[in-house]
Amino acid sequence: MSDTQFDVIVIGAGPGGYVAAIRAAQLGLKTAVVESTHLGGICLNWGCIPTKALLRGAELAQQLKHSQRFGFNIEHIDFDMKTLVQHSRQVSAQLVQGVAHLLKKNQVTVLTAKAKFLGKSQLQLTDAVGKTTQVSAPHIIVATGAKAVELAQLPVDGEYVWNYHHALQPTRLPKSLLVVGSGAIGSEFASLYQDLGCQVTLVDIAKHILPSEDLEVAQYMQKQFEQKGMQLLTETAVSDIAIENGQVRCTLENSQGTQQIVVDHVLSAVGVKANFTDLGLDALGLETKAGFIQVDEWCKTNIAGVYAIGDVAGAPCLAHKASHEAILCVEKIAGVANVHPLNRDNIPACIFTHPQVASIGLTEQKAKAAGYAVRVGKFPFQANGKALALAAAAGFVKTVVDAKSGELLGAHMVGHEVTEHIQGFAIAKSLEATDESLAEVIFPHPTLSEAMHESILAAMQRAIHI
Repeated sequence: MSDTQFDVIVIGAGPGGYVAAIRAAQLGLKTAVVESTHLGGICLNWGCIPTKALLRGAELAQQLKHSQRFGFNIEHIDFDMKTLVQHSRQVSAQLVQGVAHLLKKNQVTVLTAKAKFLGKSQLQLTDAVGKTTQVSAPHIIVATGAKAVELAQLPVDGEYVWNYHHALQPTRLPKSLLVVGSGAIGSEFASLYQDLGCQVTLVDIAKHILPSEDLEVAQYMQKQFEQKGMQLLTETAVSDIAIENGQVRCTLENSQGTQQIVVDHVLSAVGVKANFTDLGLDALGLETKAGFIQVDEWCKTNIAGVYAIGDVAGAPCLAHKASHEAILCVEKIAGVANVHPLNRDNIPACIFTHPQVASIGLTEQKAKAAGYAVRVGKFPFQANGKALALAAAAGFVKTVVDAKSGELLGAHMVGHEVTEHIQGFAIAKSLEATDESLAEVIFPHPTLSEAMHESILAAMQRAIHI
């Protein structure tokens, strides 16, 4: 086989693409990954990882505000935004180097170029200086991710109007910020900047913030944000902006009328769309729907030998979903026995606000709409000893159980480090655990995870500590 012929070619080296390439190589397939910009994709470079580094700084800022509770009297605190941003960039750079090492270790060929389909098994690659080459493979996996949606009334210029890329590397902390969109990305940035000392206004056209979350979770988070001094405007749209005297005058509209606010910057966080411009999909005849590539349960497209994984193949746009699809797609290609398709009900979601939000499965509202008779259990962290000891008692655990079978339909958590605990419910759902089997699990004491156990017990009318 020549240097231009492979068994598998992956387009895109994000958390879906590089994982697919590594697994394919592990299974003995000659593999190449094509990446035009940077290994690790948006997640490692401009998404999941750098945001968490910045949010750690915001968390520390909140801890310092309440340090007297633990006996520390800190009178004066200096904060430098550039230093925090530098930390986040260093973390990303280290992980990108790690991805490069893993690809080399597994003998994956890395092709730095832009890819375009010439046929279902052939790609044209164009490097940074315009030189073109052709490569081919019987199996080509599209893993090009997604990019930010831009509204016509909010043209992103990088100076006054930001997207996530600009919000991750500000030269200074703005005094005021309007965040448009209260999904995971918008809420994380709103929480980040408010906790660092910026006055944030969060706007969404939905009835409540975090519209994909359980209603009780969304309502609780709205109160948490408001207690921090954040202004929340739901069922509200930004109709126009104007740059005046180095600031942004924003016109907001809702059922009560029109109002204007002036801020230093506007962050557009209204969602993402599939990233496959100039990939040659139209000529190939690849089927798309609502702007995303259509795939079956094995990530196959309507074109034999062409696959799509991750954000480009549709919601939920989550890195761990992309990585999971990468594994099952490649293993199906390689003929591995007992490969299981993705169960979307078992994909956990995490929002790294302060406090954090984590969920899996059906919300109470969706479970009832689907016809389930449900039992709901709730347990507040205010009744958890570890949470009180940490001075982190905000939040609760909520579980939704099928009243007939005891099946865990969904779990929804708000609180300190709940993103680290949701995997417990993910394991339970994957193993098809019932409320009775979960009630028998021994949770260690004192831990935050005990609230998970108590929530299950509460759904069974057996809670001990409330």
